Amino acid sequence: QVQLVESGGGLVRAGDSLRLSCTAVGTIFGSDVMGWYRQAPGKQRELVATITTSGHTNYADSVSGRFTISRDNAKVTVYLQMNGLKPEDTAIYYCNLRRALDINYWGKGTLVTVSS
Repeated sequence: QVQLVESGGGLVRAGDSLRLSCTAVGTIFGSDVMGWYRQAPGKQRELVATITTSGHTNYADSVSGRFTISRDNAKVTVYLQMNGLKPEDTAIYYCNLRRALDINYWGKGTLVTVSS
């Protein structure tokens, strides 16, 4: 079992920056992919960014160039640096760990609210 503990959400203004953190507790494998998803009110959960143990990243088009995902393998922690935040970035952000055989673990989520 894996537990994901998120932190860093909050209320900011458009154009501001925010950094989310997620620490995994439990047995972690080198093939585990960690990432962030988000769900806005009335919308489906969507991918924000993912990162492998070796540092390969993947971003949604909507955040590419503004958000940066990084990973500290020693601390088993993934970060999401969000710059140039927009009101449409308002959502609950969920940390995810994806394992082989499509096994997924989710954090409880952290709310990010961006005011215009």
